[in-house]
Amino acid sequence: MKGYVFHGPGQSAWEEIPDPSVKDATDAIVRVDAVTICGTDLHILKGDVPEVRPGTVLGHEAVGEIVEVGGDVRTVRPGERVLVSCISACGRCRYCRESMYGQCRGGGGWILGHLIDGTQAEYVRVPYADLSVHALPGAVDSKDAVLLADIFPTSYEVGVLNGRVRPGDTVVVVGAGPIGLAAIATARLFAPERIVAVDLAASRLDAAKQLGADAVADAGESPEQLIADLTDGLGGDVVVEAVGVPESFELCTRMVRPGGHVANIGVHGRPATLHLEDLWIKNVTITTGLVDTYSTPTLLRMAAAGRLPTSQLVTHTFPLEQMEEAYDVFARAADTGALKVVLGDPQHDVVAVRPV
Repeated sequence: MKGYVFHGPGQSAWEEIPDPSVKDATDAIVRVDAVTICGTDLHILKGDVPEVRPGTVLGHEAVGEIVEVGGDVRTVRPGERVLVSCISACGRCRYCRESMYGQCRGGGGWILGHLIDGTQAEYVRVPYADLSVHALPGAVDSKDAVLLADIFPTSYEVGVLNGRVRPGDTVVVVGAGPIGLAAIATARLFAPERIVAVDLAASRLDAAKQLGADAVADAGESPEQLIADLTDGLGGDVVVEAVGVPESFELCTRMVRPGGHVANIGVHGRPATLHLEDLWIKNVTITTGLVDTYSTPTLLRMAAAGRLPTSQLVTHTFPLEQMEEAYDVFARAADTGALKVVLGDPQHDVVAVRPV
C-alpha cells in the first residue's frame, strides 16, 4: 500500500510501505476512506515533536471500513464503517478508568502518527479497537465525521469544557484556524453573551463570523483594547489559546479577567513566559490538555442531529494519492484559505429506514 511517511524535519513523502497486519488480539485493520491533516502534523514536520521517529506514517484522524479484527475485539466487525479516534485507549489503566484516555499508560494515548504508524495511508492498524474506533451513524457523511476524530473533541474538551464556559460569558478565542473555529462552534452550545475571535488572517476572521463569533479582532491591532471595551475593562471570562506560539499564550493571559480561565489548546514548540508577577493576584485558572475523546459519542449524536457545523470547515478535498499537494495547500493556509482538507473517497450510501 501507500502512505505518507515522515523522514525527518522538512522531509516526507507519499510512498510504498508494507501493509499493516493484526499484531495484537485487540487490533483492527481499517481501510481508510477519508482522512484529514492536522496542525499537529505540521508541527511534526517542523521538528517540534521529536518523539516521532523517521519512517513513521503520519496522521491520527480517519474514517474507513473495518477489514480485519483481532480475536479479542467485540464491539466492531469487518464491514462496519467507523471513525478512527485520534486517541487510543487500553481501557484498563488508572487513567482510562477515569476517562482520561489521552494519558493512557497501557500502550494507548496519542500513538497514531506519533509513536506508531498513523492514518494517512490506504490502511491503518488501530490498537485497542473496542475503545478506539466508533461505529458511524448512516446519517453522518464521512467528510464530516472525520472532523470528529480530533478537532471537535479537542476544542470541546480542552477549550470549552476545561475553560468552564457558562451562559452569559465573554469567550475570546485566539486563533481562528480549524481548532479555534470548532471551539467557537461548541462554545455556542453554552449560550455565552458573546464570542470574540482573534486572528491575523482576514479570511479566518470571516469564517469565525460564519461559525458564530459575535465580534472579531485583528491580532496585530491591540485586541486587548477591544476586549476591555466590550467588558467594561474586566477582560474575557474564558480565553482560549488555539495557536501554539508564545505570543498568543501571553496575549491570552493579558485578556483574561480576574477569576477567569485561560484554556490552552495550542501545541507549543517553544517556551512561553508565564507572567506570574501580574497573574498571581488575579485568581486566574490556566488549563492545558491533550484531548481524551470521552465526548466523541456525544458529538457523533449531535452531528447526526445536524447540530454541529462540520461541513463549513471543509474547504478542500483531494484524492488520497494527492497527499503531498494537500499538505502544501494546508500549510499555506494564509494564501490558500484552507481550513480543513479531506482526502480520499468519503462517499457512502445512506439507507433510509421507513416506519413500519
